[in-house]
Amino acid sequence: MNGYIKLLAAVLLFCTCYAIFQISDSSVPVSSSNDLYELIKSKQEDYYVKPEDAQIDPVWKKTPGMNGRKVNVVESYKKMKKDGKFNEDKLVFDQISPKVSLDDLEASPIYRGHPNKEMVSLLINVSWGAEYIPEMIETLSNHHVKANFFIDGAFAAKHKELVQMIEEEGHLIGSHGYNHKDFAKMSKAASLANLEKANGILSSLIDQDVEWFAPPSGSFTMAAVEAARDQNMHTILWTVDSIDWKNPTEEVFLHRITSKLHNGATILLHPTEVTATGLGELVTAIKENYKIGTLNELMSEERGG
Repeated sequence: MNGYIKLLAAVLLFCTCYAIFQISDSSVPVSSSNDLYELIKSKQEDYYVKPEDAQIDPVWKKTPGMNGRKVNVVESYKKMKKDGKFNEDKLVFDQISPKVSLDDLEASPIYRGHPNKEMVSLLINVSWGAEYIPEMIETLSNHHVKANFFIDGAFAAKHKELVQMIEEEGHLIGSHGYNHKDFAKMSKAASLANLEKANGILSSLIDQDVEWFAPPSGSFTMAAVEAARDQNMHTILWTVDSIDWKNPTEEVFLHRITSKLHNGATILLHPTEVTATGLGELVTAIKENYKIGTLNELMSEERGG
């Protein structure tokens, strides 16, 4: 009988230990005996990146912040435990949000994304050139790229099908005001009325919120920026100008842009013949070094790695 009891006790002990092992294996125990886990934990500080708050730069004005990052020890361990050794490429990170975002800052124009973000954005201002838009949309679709179309309210009223086509392809639609007015010569009240009129037309045609305003010709005063803010819009300018409206050759068009690319660049385009024909080559050249995203992506605090 004593032998039977000892055997039963041994079986129960084995089952208990096996169950504990199974639970521990799935929950990754914090234990000094787990050398790999402790090694990953000890390296956390080496890979920690502090989040950066959004700020108003003296030159570049309102500038987005960027998430920090920290090692997720448990998930990193799960990816490495099969090999049983530390592998930097298998580290898993959690992003840390900054305390100050773009929306927390006072009214100010925006020119670029974060200078450490390897992404650029295409800003296409539309007050004319309807005949070139379908070709541009097709090219962007073929290259799996989303752009930003800033559409004049008067243009939108005349070309509803184009506006809806742009949205159906997943592009961001912003406001270019109404009737290509010079916002530098308008009071805040006049700017507000102009933006409200344009937004009313755009909102009747699309489902997305109009959150970005590109002043025609880049002409504005702080009154216009404040009027846009009162409409829950950010004012966007650019850092790279194609000057495509002057009908340059395709070679000149491409060089003007590719020679000035940088992290966080905003690239100004229009629906012109040279832009329509050269857009595919431009996108291919940009993609060699940068991602291309909408303004919502470029200005987000998400980091690439």
